[in-house]
Amino acid sequence: MMVNCCGLLTANKEPVPLKSVEVELQVRDHVATVVSTLNYENKEDKPVEAVFVFPLPGDAAVCHFSATIGQTQIVAEVKEKQQAREEYDDALSSGQQAFLLEESDQSPDIFSLSVGSLPPGESASIRLEYVTELAVQADDGLRFCLPAVLNPRYQPQGSEGASVQVTSVPASLVPYSLSFSARVSSPRPVSKVESNCSLDPLQYLNTEQTQATVKLAAGHKFDRDVEVLIYYKDAHQPTAVVEAGQASAKPGSLMGDPVVMLSLYPEFPQTVMSSLASCGEFVFLLDRSGSMDCPMNNSKRDQTRIGSARDTLLLLLKSLPMGCYFNIYSFGSGYEHIFPKSVEYSQKTMEEALKKVTDMKADLGGTEILKPLQHIHSQPCIPNQPRQVFVFTDGEVGNTKAVINLVKKNSGSHRCFSFGIGEGASSALINGLAKEGGGHAQFITGADRMQPKVMQSLRFALQPAVVDISVTWDLPKGISVTVLSPPITALFQGQRSLVYAQLSGQSSEAAEGCVTVKYSLAGHPSQNQLHFSLTPAQDTGLTVHRLAARTLIRSLEMEERESRREQDEGVKKKVVELSVQSGVSSTFTAFIAVNKGDGETIQGPLVRRNVPTPRMMACAMPYGARRMCFSAPPAMYMMMNCAAPQSRKVKSSGGGAGIFSKMKKKLSGGPAKMSDRPLQRSARETDSAECWDISPDLEESCSLEQPPRDSLLQLVSLQKASGCWELDPALAAALGKTSEEVENKKPSSVNQEVWATILALIWLHGFKMDAQEEWELLAMKAASWLRAQNAPCVTECVEAGNALLGCNVQKDALGL
Repeated sequence: MMVNCCGLLTANKEPVPLKSVEVELQVRDHVATVVSTLNYENKEDKPVEAVFVFPLPGDAAVCHFSATIGQTQIVAEVKEKQQAREEYDDALSSGQQAFLLEESDQSPDIFSLSVGSLPPGESASIRLEYVTELAVQADDGLRFCLPAVLNPRYQPQGSEGASVQVTSVPASLVPYSLSFSARVSSPRPVSKVESNCSLDPLQYLNTEQTQATVKLAAGHKFDRDVEVLIYYKDAHQPTAVVEAGQASAKPGSLMGDPVVMLSLYPEFPQTVMSSLASCGEFVFLLDRSGSMDCPMNNSKRDQTRIGSARDTLLLLLKSLPMGCYFNIYSFGSGYEHIFPKSVEYSQKTMEEALKKVTDMKADLGGTEILKPLQHIHSQPCIPNQPRQVFVFTDGEVGNTKAVINLVKKNSGSHRCFSFGIGEGASSALINGLAKEGGGHAQFITGADRMQPKVMQSLRFALQPAVVDISVTWDLPKGISVTVLSPPITALFQGQRSLVYAQLSGQSSEAAEGCVTVKYSLAGHPSQNQLHFSLTPAQDTGLTVHRLAARTLIRSLEMEERESRREQDEGVKKKVVELSVQSGVSSTFTAFIAVNKGDGETIQGPLVRRNVPTPRMMACAMPYGARRMCFSAPPAMYMMMNCAAPQSRKVKSSGGGAGIFSKMKKKLSGGPAKMSDRPLQRSARETDSAECWDISPDLEESCSLEQPPRDSLLQLVSLQKASGCWELDPALAAALGKTSEEVENKKPSSVNQEVWATILALIWLHGFKMDAQEEWELLAMKAASWLRAQNAPCVTECVEAGNALLGCNVQKDALGL
């Protein structure tokens, strides 16, 4: 449906129905319960319908939705989506108030909230509750992210379903406020809580420091997602939590029986962990859509996302083992690859790839990630070279589910490691790629550097793959188990695997169970065991049941997409039943609440208000372009629909579009003309966008100068594929010395490459220990090259190198 504009409303002249958002986070160990309260007020003289499209974590289980008007609270029910939409429309057309919350068909991390028929002067308070598991980070922190930023999603041509219409504004223009507080409790002491936003100091609630509260400092700007990292004193331990069933649900059903949540942290033998694979096919897939030209973060604007990705590819290419195969793909509206198929890693192929990486810009238009992935998976696998795919994207796509399905279908032949770059990257896409691809997901936001996170994933990829994973249960007689989670396909050192299972039956025997995880690692059979009490935990409510229901719903939704071709409605019916029974939302259901009170019916035509969500400033246009495309001018962000709402199926009029378009540099004041080489975008994207000139001061902040390359990358760029360095003026300059100084100090019996390589290693250990995660793998490669040379006088070289560089690095530290 085209939005019927009766006039664009500006930020400073018209009220917005949404006044404030309050978020309370409750963290118990590694599970979070989030309660959001959205306060609406209609200050106009006509009744309004407010529509708010907003992001949630992709794996959240939305389990409660209610509205309070005056003294009346109405709790929403979960119903089949089409039925819920019809009830909403019927209520509005008969003058009643109604509230509808639904998940996007395309991506499980976007929700749409409709507040229907708010009379003039009336206030309404909406309460929304969801539960989610917190992901474990490389440094053992637990990450919670409140996505505040919803970037426009790129909807490829021909993809099914209309994209959600999003009204978004630059963060500085968001007309409502956010308050955020967190309460953390755990059996272990809380050592610290960190955030990318300003927090008030952490307050401990007891002397053991196992409970603490923290809140967002005043004056939060909506220019970023709110990310909170929670650290406990002891490293994570395997745990099991049993939760009693709901008394009112029927025994034998998911909600009526006890459910157990297992958190497994496998520990692998050190000997196996220290040996890195020397084979593999490494395929790097880099997003080059226009939004990758944005700064990595708002405070430090000199490094763009694409610039950081180029630096990261340099480190990755230098760290690959000799004997492996690799290729680099990049994508936007179309895609490119450096080699027609993966090639063996050598000095020649590495140099050719690096030359092309240096020239990569964010100039390929939209975000069509499906086609390059299809091409990668259509290539035959190389015998004895397990395929590892690394995906770098700022995650703004509209066809998330289709992309994840493709990865799942090919999960037998590859592992997928994913990286979400910048604010507003889709958690559903990034987590889904890694989860279905048996890999690992990382998010790079705020002041994070991309390189250490990516190198950690490369270490995971070089670890021997864990195979033949099985989970066996030993339970008292009379108790049976139904596993609700999909089978575990990947295990990584120190990373958590979660298993949910339903426990049925009764037993008079000992109330203890045992679970055993068996697997094979580098040919060594291993196992981890966990004994746990079957006595239910006291105060978890139904959190574990809801997370288990969400896990099962997601698996069934995937199965439904696969069975859709056979026109089988059975799986969909199962999802709807489970969603209604558990009160957890799904693709096929929605929350609906109708105020059936005896209030008077609401008179007069209904005005539609699209409440804007914040987005990152659309910072850097594709080169040469100095205009921006929005669905409305930057300062004008609300559209009103003066007719009562028609059917609920809101078709996009450009809301799902990426906001960048290539434009000619010299533009007259009239409508913008597209450039000579138009991007292959759907009509949906370009037709509705109007273009608005950007003020010169914004333009100033947009043109990002590339900073000079830092000294670490300077040195790394000189390393050969084999792991060694050559003694030349470029190396001397990277070490901060002249060629004469470097050559004169060389012990006479040593060849130039050995001397150069030892100097590079000493410099890394002496000056760059703070970035060790970034260069550790390429230093290991250098050390193994040195050992293979059997060079004489290594000790003498290390002493001479220390004297030259003013360091004091021990030979053992260099791995020699």
